[in-house]
Amino acid sequence: MVILDQTQLPMLRVEQRCTSVAMLIEAISVLAIRGAPALGVAGAMGVALAAEQAADAAADFQRSVRLDAALLVAARPTAVNLAVGVQRALAAVGDAWENPTVARLRLTAAAEQFHAAEVWCCEQIGAHGAGLFGAGARICTICNAGALATGGYGTALGVVRRLHADGLEPFVWVPETRPLLQGARLTAWELGQEGIAHAVLPDAAVASRFGLGLIDAVVVGADRIARNGDTANKLGTFGLAIMARHHGVPLYVAAPCTTIDPTTLEGSAIVIEERSRDEVAGTERVTVPADSPVVNPAFDVTPASLIDAIITEDGVHRAPYAFAV
Repeated sequence: MVILDQTQLPMLRVEQRCTSVAMLIEAISVLAIRGAPALGVAGAMGVALAAEQAADAAADFQRSVRLDAALLVAARPTAVNLAVGVQRALAAVGDAWENPTVARLRLTAAAEQFHAAEVWCCEQIGAHGAGLFGAGARICTICNAGALATGGYGTALGVVRRLHADGLEPFVWVPETRPLLQGARLTAWELGQEGIAHAVLPDAAVASRFGLGLIDAVVVGADRIARNGDTANKLGTFGLAIMARHHGVPLYVAAPCTTIDPTTLEGSAIVIEERSRDEVAGTERVTVPADSPVVNPAFDVTPASLIDAIITEDGVHRAPYAFAV
């Protein structure tokens, strides 16, 4: 499995070859590949990779593939797409577990189909979301919800890309997104590749842009959407939602239906991943005293009451949200 190593951007474009599930899990853990829909694709492809590496004895084959699948799901607990991709791939095996050759073919086909479907969903999200805006919209996003995060097109940035393609000349405010600067490193890089007008600003400067009336809308991605519309996304999204509501600016969540988890009733039930102290404090250039504790949640949950609409491939959904199983 070949991925674009997102830890090397924007300075280097490096392809990383994962020849085992363990290598893929490590790539997921260090965020060489990240973004909820892209993780779903990685999950499906990871199961196909597990099958390629498994022994041919039928009993050992199924046991090995299912074990690797469980390890993949555990690699990132908040983004539901990873588990969805794994489950879709496993379901495609059907009655072929006793025939590893057939199972491998089915898994490879399922992974490729899942990838193509996610890109198609994002293109539909872009089309539906673009209908909410006119020319010259000044849009604030957070983190990275573009092609890098989705396997090809983008959710929040898919809306921006469609506006740009339609000649409506959007402008994008790009918060750095602490602690890993995925806005400054990845979103700004993608927008630059597309020739879309944008500016990077410190996270703490976003409130001043609202105060000056320079933001018309907020469009963000999602890592998990609960049945009631509560949405987990990159840390800082909740703050953006509060600022947007205070200033009368709409906030839209853009995500494929694979990000909706109707088995999670509300946001309080979403497991929030806690990441390494080093991502905040640094290693080579340490910025936090050694005896100071660091809290580093990767995500926060925005209540559905602060979300003006959720855009999926099915269209634009508005409150009250009640996503069915």
